[in-house]
Amino acid sequence: MTPQAIRVNHASPIPPYEQVRAQLADLIAVGQLRQGDKLPSVRQLASDLGLANNTVVRAYRELESAGLARTRRGSGTQVIAPAAATDSKAKLAEHARTYAAAARQLGASNEEALVAIRHALASLDTQ
Repeated sequence: MTPQAIRVNHASPIPPYEQVRAQLADLIAVGQLRQGDKLPSVRQLASDLGLANNTVVRAYRELESAGLARTRRGSGTQVIAPAAATDSKAKLAEHARTYAAAARQLGASNEEALVAIRHALASLDTQ
């Protein structure tokens, strides 16, 4: 994984650890990070992103809690996403990209696109 794949928006209301966690989880979901891939060391990623080490540690812990990564002292953090979960998440991510592209073509804002998805999900729950 290249550090350029991860970006942190310091002006965002979303905490930096959550931004890192979400982007890494997305990279795993779409198959850019696969079973056994090594994540950058905490120090390296923190330095690359201009974050405190503890911020990256928290992001990695959240990935571990979600069953997406494993940290071993001395050997770093590796992706452990099961293949079946990664496949279904990759398909979901592809559908999301298709929807996002369609929403952009219609001129919808991010919030309008998210509202439409929430409405569609809610309507499925009531069926």
